[in-house]
Amino acid sequence: MTNTNKIQRIAVIGTGYFSQFHYDAWRRLKVNLVGVCSLDQKKARQVASSFKNCNFFFDFEKMIKLTNPTLIDIITPPTEHLKIIKKISKYGIDIICQKPFTNSLEEAKSVLDLAKKSGIKIIVHENFRFQPWHIQIKKMLKEKIIGKPFQITFKMRPGDGRGQNAYLNRQPYFQKMKKFLIHETGIHFIDLYRFFFGEINSVAAFLFKLNKNIQGEDQGFVIFQFKNGIKGIFDANRLSDHIAEDRRLTIGDLFLEGEKGTIRLDGNGNIFFRKFLSNNEKKINYSWSNKGFAGDSVYFFQKHVIEQLNKNKTINSQIEKYLINIKIEEAIYNSNRLKKTILI
Repeated sequence: MTNTNKIQRIAVIGTGYFSQFHYDAWRRLKVNLVGVCSLDQKKARQVASSFKNCNFFFDFEKMIKLTNPTLIDIITPPTEHLKIIKKISKYGIDIICQKPFTNSLEEAKSVLDLAKKSGIKIIVHENFRFQPWHIQIKKMLKEKIIGKPFQITFKMRPGDGRGQNAYLNRQPYFQKMKKFLIHETGIHFIDLYRFFFGEINSVAAFLFKLNKNIQGEDQGFVIFQFKNGIKGIFDANRLSDHIAEDRRLTIGDLFLEGEKGTIRLDGNGNIFFRKFLSNNEKKINYSWSNKGFAGDSVYFFQKHVIEQLNKNKTINSQIEKYLINIKIEEAIYNSNRLKKTILI
């Protein structure tokens, strides 16, 4: 594989469940990963040993001083993001930070101020628009296969949220998040809907908690009004499932409806097109690799970031561009709280 890393010295903070996909992607991209920092020293040592000339640390500021990175990848829960970013910004180092990004819109705005003052790039790790089925659907929309679009609906049904042990085997902090469904997962679909159809004008939301063992919401219905008149529905329920060999691959089923027909994405990454008034669906042939996370989207996101940084180009999920997603997230929670439609 061609080395896509020309100038970056990368250090990583975090060795939790999702970090495995980051490290796998960095490894396959053959980047110069110089440091791994974690409270779990055994895990940090193990991960660092899988990279050439990579050291492990308990203190990330010590890691910065000893390894001199040009890019830091933060893979920690959102409660720690602002504190970590504030310290890194003093060193003038570019940052990738996992979502959900910080704890609130106000914190995200303060991060934007930090980016402007320090002159660094702060990039949110948003990989859903890099999932191969979404890229293929975007291509089909550009080809106007459904003509004028009417609406988009996603039915999120991962089936992973039942009982006292919900999420404990992967990300146990999910149970303690006071804002969960939208803040942790719905934010992906806010970004994805904007990727498909542009800016959002208003939202109306109804959020609920089905599993009494968690603190945040795990069911919701959100209606989006796009500025171009298209409508969007996000229909999410973490306790129900959908048909899929791996229910975390697409985590649900997607429908895009228009004047000429309907595009449907199923739980196995299959895409279908049905013409208006036809009872027959046509399966769309496209290629993707079942590697890493969700069609190798983490790999493709990180590859994109490195390529854009090396060209000194703006990245779609830099905080300057990503902040609108967090504004929309806050509007969804306000809509649910106030029981009314909120303009963006």
